[in-house]
Amino acid sequence: MGMGLVGGKRGIVSGMNVVPLIDILLVLLVIFMIIPHRQKGLQAALPQQAGPADPRVPDETVIVAIGADGSVRINQSAVQLDHLGVRLQEIFALRSNRVAFLQADRSLEFQAVAQVLDLMQTAGATPVGLLSSELEKNR
Repeated sequence: MGMGLVGGKRGIVSGMNVVPLIDILLVLLVIFMIIPHRQKGLQAALPQQAGPADPRVPDETVIVAIGADGSVRINQSAVQLDHLGVRLQEIFALRSNRVAFLQADRSLEFQAVAQVLDLMQTAGATPVGLLSSELEKNR
């Protein structure tokens, strides 16, 4: 900054000398233009496009049905009660959606239904919905 004295009617005139500030600004501009070209950043793993969906995994609803005679079916495929838990674990291992439904005959005792429901929850089915024959009639 400089101050100039000028005689006359206006009195003292003071003004800021910005030439040194412009020089500093130009030096900083040159520095910031050169520095990015000499730096090398870290390698980043960019996300890749997902491949095609697994064709082995059907996206159908899992319905476990218990017949009046005690037979168990998973989506119309007969399964022994002893192998129900293992089969459901195989199905849910390939899926991200673990929703399953339980449909039982009205004539069954609750103990049989509760046993299958427990097997379903142990296999990883969450949540388990209950289907009734009244809902099927309205379809």
